[in-house]
Amino acid sequence: MLLPAKTEVARHLRRYRAWERAMLASPEDRRVRVTFEDAGYTLCVLMGKRCAREAADAAERYLRTNVVTYLREQSAPRPHVAAVAGRGRRRPGKVRTTEARAAQTRATQARAAEVRGGETPSPTGA
Repeated sequence: MLLPAKTEVARHLRRYRAWERAMLASPEDRRVRVTFEDAGYTLCVLMGKRCAREAADAAERYLRTNVVTYLREQSAPRPHVAAVAGRGRRRPGKVRTTEARAAQTRATQARAAEVRGGETPSPTGA
């Protein structure tokens, strides 16, 4: 894996943090926002991350450790986000059975018929 020079990482991280402060000071300024997003994108490309915050965190870790430690940290297995967030839990309003789904469909059709002008849907859906 190729890694950027630490001086380049430090320079781009400083640039990103400076524009981050400017962005927080005046979020409505379009020029500041665009330049901040550009600095974040550059840091993402430099560090090989998809999110600017992840890239900034990776850059800080890279700058405070040696290359071997950084690479070891990057290759360590991490839990998947969905697993941490409780994957598999049902949302409160989710339909659980086929009968309930059919009842919900009939209710939706009835509401649509009311809106159209009083037509009633057939029980077979035809």
